[in-house]
Amino acid sequence: MGILPLDISNKAVAEINNSLQIKGIPAEYCLRIGIKGGACSANYLIGFDQMQDHDELFEFQNIKIIIDKRHLMYVAGVKIDFEINGNGFTFQK
Repeated sequence: MGILPLDISNKAVAEINNSLQIKGIPAEYCLRIGIKGGACSANYLIGFDQMQDHDELFEFQNIKIIIDKRHLMYVAGVKIDFEINGNGFTFQK
């Protein structure tokens, strides 16, 4: 496991752990962080998924995180936060 190339706030970690418990996510699933789309229309994504051959595995505050190796350069330096009364998870570069 490498060093996570992004930052996750304490509020986001709490919400991720809350989602894991409430939704009963199976233990073999990890938190997937990546991008969807391409070029100027890419959006960040976050969800739970199983690890694939093209994924890099990280761990942050006991949360297993997977990032597609092709997405690493796009998510490097991103800060993930969670706004309770706002948009949910937010991504800031």
